[in-house]
Amino acid sequence: MNMMDALVAGGWLMLPLLGSSLLATVIIIERLWTLRAGRIAPLGLGQEVCTLVSRGQVNLYWLESHSPLGGVLAAGLRNARLGHEQVRARLQEAATAVIHDMERFLSPLGTIAAITPLIGLLGTVVGMIEVFSVIVAGDGASRTADLAGGISRALVTTAAGLTIAIPALMFHRYFQRRVEDITVRMEEQAGQVVEFLAHYPGELTLAERHGSGTQQQERDTERLEADGRIAPRVKQP
Repeated sequence: MNMMDALVAGGWLMLPLLGSSLLATVIIIERLWTLRAGRIAPLGLGQEVCTLVSRGQVNLYWLESHSPLGGVLAAGLRNARLGHEQVRARLQEAATAVIHDMERFLSPLGTIAAITPLIGLLGTVVGMIEVFSVIVAGDGASRTADLAGGISRALVTTAAGLTIAIPALMFHRYFQRRVEDITVRMEEQAGQVVEFLAHYPGELTLAERHGSGTQQQERDTERLEADGRIAPRVKQP
């Protein structure tokens, strides 16, 4: 029995199973590409931000466009003048948004893994009802081959449902674990930056936009004292 024969033998319930299979495949490919730890939370970014802070200037435009973790760190640095508790709170809010984005499409994938065996079982039940209808209506004893063929066709939907559900469930669990690992990595690097800011004695300079000219830097830069107050701007001679 080839693929086309299986689709025909399974009846109309093979259509939702086929649609679920295509949707699960698209989700798995998209999540494999999106949930890359190096893209979301590259190693060493927290230490790099600490180095930039120690040099006295952090380009928030560059940091936000660097990675989702960079956006989280930039959100915390923007609130550095409000105190370390506000920095932690803003980091938590930004990280929650990133985690929510990482979990996108995982719920539909889990739903596919849960309902496809049930759809397959429903197809088998419908097929068995048809088989027993033949037995009741006619001479079932003389049509053993036909009955066996009908039962085998009824089981096609169950096999198709399990074939879809097993890899969908495996990838769902795998993606959940990957999200947890990336979240831990983000928390470690964010905590590193917060700890550095808590003991940083100098001034913090934040550049809001990307620019290379002196006038652009003067417009887009704020200088923060170690206690969080905005330092007065000094006019260059």
